[in-house]
Amino acid sequence: MDRIQMVDLKSQYLKLKDDIDNEIQKVLESTAFINGPQVKEFASALNNFQGSQCTITCGNGTDALQIAMMALDFKPGKEVIVPAFTYVATVEVIALLHLKPIFIDVDPDTFNLDMDQLEGKITKDTAGIVPVHLYGQCADMESIMKIAGSHNISVIEDSAQALGSVFAFADGNTFKAGTMGHIGTTSFFPSKNLGCYGDGGAIFTNDAELGEKIRMIANHGQKMKYYHDVVGVNSRLDTLQAAVLKAKLRYLDEYAIARNKVATYYDEKFKGIEGVLVPHRSKKSTHVFHQYTVKVENGQRDALSSYLLSKGIPTMIYYPLPLHLQKAYRGFGFKEGDFPIAERLCNEVISLPIHTEITAEMSKYIADSVIDFFD
Repeated sequence: MDRIQMVDLKSQYLKLKDDIDNEIQKVLESTAFINGPQVKEFASALNNFQGSQCTITCGNGTDALQIAMMALDFKPGKEVIVPAFTYVATVEVIALLHLKPIFIDVDPDTFNLDMDQLEGKITKDTAGIVPVHLYGQCADMESIMKIAGSHNISVIEDSAQALGSVFAFADGNTFKAGTMGHIGTTSFFPSKNLGCYGDGGAIFTNDAELGEKIRMIANHGQKMKYYHDVVGVNSRLDTLQAAVLKAKLRYLDEYAIARNKVATYYDEKFKGIEGVLVPHRSKKSTHVFHQYTVKVENGQRDALSSYLLSKGIPTMIYYPLPLHLQKAYRGFGFKEGDFPIAERLCNEVISLPIHTEITAEMSKYIADSVIDFFD
């Protein structure tokens, strides 16, 4: 059995080697390393995949969030509601733009925004809500959009971990993650379900006028070269990364199927293990399993992690400390105990290896090792 990894990018590359090498070679031969044709081709293909009106590529997922807030004219001092349990980038851009993060606790099952708390967090200063589709399934976007609409608040979806996930509204309409809010964002960090070989990101919107503004902001605020209409940034998806993503995009649905197969196997194997709670599957959203994250109760999480490492099985803790307790964000006035679910999850969650190249032998070994620990 090959070495087990959290993400096996080499094996994935070898399967797609001819496609990826051919796309990269085209870029090398053209030498159009910035804004080459592959950037537009990938953006168009991703736009079709998403079913959105506008898709604008950019340098990374963090830039995507910042550009989205700039495009929506969030003013310094205004409040943005964000989950306390997520990756730092979501709140980082809020601080950089001199906005005020308003943390909210998360649902203990889905790990997404707790809908029972959302409306109570809205004030006259609330400019936006940033739901994060954590680990691979969508937050309750129907409820979020209804609440936001009633208060005239903008919604930015952080879909970096859930690209390809599908959310079903009560009326039967379905939408891809990132296409339901006023703006959606994603990341193409190499470990993502659709990852490039460096940094990359994208922004989605169904508002053509807003899309044009986003495009300008991402390109130094210019619509025409050397004529700058708004303050912008320099955030581009380079052509080589677009070439890689173009080759990989056609396999994204297959990747989700492969990940779900492993997740379902884990679910079955872990049934009945006391103190281990498998990922909750939302009835409203499909799951693309960017991470397979279980909760380990009774303080055994770290011991399980050490045991699995001794067996050659890596694990990850996403995330060991909630945002409101991070040193960088203590100044916003939140304290320990304010968001008990987020704080508890930081002591219970553990992510097991799940990726497109895991073999049946590997997944059995991983699952059996978890079971052995608890026997």
